[in-house]
Amino acid sequence: MSKKSRSRIWFLVHSWLALPVWFFLLIICVTGTLATVSQEIVWLANPDVRASKPTDDAERLSYGQVLQAISRAEPQLFVQSISRPQEDHFALTARVSYPDGTSPTLYVNPYTGAIQGISPQFDFRQFTRALHGWWLVPFTNGFSWGWYLVSLMGLPMLASLVTGLVVYKKFWKGFFKPTLRFNQGARIFWGDFHRLSGIWSIWFIAVISITGVWFLIQALLFDNHVSISTEGIPPVVAREEVPVIEPGGSVSRIDIDHAVDTAAQRIPGLEASFVSLPGNAYSHIFVGGRGWYPLMFQSAAVNPYTGNVDQTRLLSDRSALEFVTESMRPLHTGDFGGLWLKLVWFVFGLLLSMMVLSGLLIWSKRTVQATAALAKRKPRAARQRTAPIAIGEAPEGQS
Repeated sequence: MSKKSRSRIWFLVHSWLALPVWFFLLIICVTGTLATVSQEIVWLANPDVRASKPTDDAERLSYGQVLQAISRAEPQLFVQSISRPQEDHFALTARVSYPDGTSPTLYVNPYTGAIQGISPQFDFRQFTRALHGWWLVPFTNGFSWGWYLVSLMGLPMLASLVTGLVVYKKFWKGFFKPTLRFNQGARIFWGDFHRLSGIWSIWFIAVISITGVWFLIQALLFDNHVSISTEGIPPVVAREEVPVIEPGGSVSRIDIDHAVDTAAQRIPGLEASFVSLPGNAYSHIFVGGRGWYPLMFQSAAVNPYTGNVDQTRLLSDRSALEFVTESMRPLHTGDFGGLWLKLVWFVFGLLLSMMVLSGLLIWSKRTVQATAALAKRKPRAARQRTAPIAIGEAPEGQS
């Protein structure tokens, strides 16, 4: 066997071994695309998740009014937190505790305060995100190997983006003169589609691959006990500020709406999206939400007895590395600008999935054809070596 033939065989082996990587990347892209709109799919399937208006002119209740409505409906439960989704068509979620020790999450109507249902422990939204993010591999001691496997795909995605721009000369012309030929065979069509979708998805591929690589870095830092947090020690209410409870008496705390208003005054532009109630006598009321920068949350710890803001966590309190880290997840998922932004991420996720599929088809066809050509060439070469020598003909290399 010649050196050229051996090289071709090794190249084909290399090409076939890349097949699982292609399929793995395709599944990651498809599940990630589904995960982007998984919350909306749950909304379509489960009426309990919907924020249904009793009347057309109904107004949303405040956090305090919702808390009162829950307490009236089920006085025995304790409300731990109330969260308001960014999109108005979703119901509120309330984390509660019952006397038997269970802690379910309830769906609460934001207009009436009625409890509409209980969130399952593991719904479709959580399933798609777990399948996409770490392939359902459990986290036992640090990040799971599934997380590493998925986030590692950010490296070849980023490399393919760079090499694709280098190989495709003057790629910017595709924005002005897009080419997609339908009548010249499947190979021409998929090749045009692969190049065209790659051009229009440059920004999206960059965002997804860079954030994916950062998830890998985040796992490495965490598993090696390297912390980049500047948050400090959680605040507690001073002992002298906690009122003494007489036998048979009750604790007087500020109204939850007052805490929300106080936090909004302290943090200009804050739109409260969650409120955590005190779990014990020394805990604060935590109010948090997004402000002018939609990728990150700001929060305030409000004293439940005095109404003072004892601690805040602002954008300016983060280090540059924290600022980048906390921005990565919403950039990766598109979950920071409402439904329309999610749909943009969904469309480009479909485009990226189709681009991976088209690359897989192009690669597979070339590899299959090269393998078939090599298989035909080997029997032909064997027949030539074993062919009989004609009478009067000198063997090769002799005269």
